[in-house]
Amino acid sequence: MEVDRPDGRSPSQLRPLACSRGILNRAHGSASWTQGETKILAAVYGPKAGTRKTENPEKACIEVIWKPKTGQIGKLERESEMILKKSLESICIRSMYPNTTTSVIIQVVHDDGALLPCAINAACAALVDAGIPLKHLAVAICCSVADGGYVLLDPNKLEEEVKMKAFAYLVFPNTCVSVLPGGSLQVDKEPMEHGIITSVTHGAMSVDDYLHCLERGRAASAKMSEFLRKSLQPQLSGDSSKAG
Repeated sequence: MEVDRPDGRSPSQLRPLACSRGILNRAHGSASWTQGETKILAAVYGPKAGTRKTENPEKACIEVIWKPKTGQIGKLERESEMILKKSLESICIRSMYPNTTTSVIIQVVHDDGALLPCAINAACAALVDAGIPLKHLAVAICCSVADGGYVLLDPNKLEEEVKMKAFAYLVFPNTCVSVLPGGSLQVDKEPMEHGIITSVTHGAMSVDDYLHCLERGRAASAKMSEFLRKSLQPQLSGDSSKAG
């Protein structure tokens, strides 16, 4: 079953994307990520010497701090911090800077749906801007399941609050690109086998619903991966890129 959406998109259509790098002068790396009306700023500080609490003689530590647009941080934001931390730890080459901590600050500018995936995308771009070595880039996508069983890609806030019974937050590796020290991008001759970095569900969905979300998310990840690669190419004359 397919439905009309308030903004006129098809069920499998992303909102317009925009990404800018190097927007904060005092951070080691920074980026903004906009998806429709949802906007996130991400700042990276480090690597810096680890504290006694975080030091690890074999691996670098990734610290995530979530700052909501207004009010205090709550349970949902703490969960988002944890998911983001685990996702970033999966893509960073942590063995290169043991006994250090890299802090990733997430500032919510506006929430119009799919907030966590947008934060992950912003953080990935900011890590590249900071020159943090990565195994590969990553793109995050939200799929939602309505009471009628249909799946919508990249829901906005109205759709999240009114129509949806369950959500799947999916993070896919952009496996044909490695990010080397110094921020350069290396494109391998052959992409690696498809995989998934993070998969988190909220609400009740069937196995078929989840597989449908996975299929729709993976298809959209190809477009997002291409957009992210173009946004982060160091030879671009400017650090801003947009896609509709």
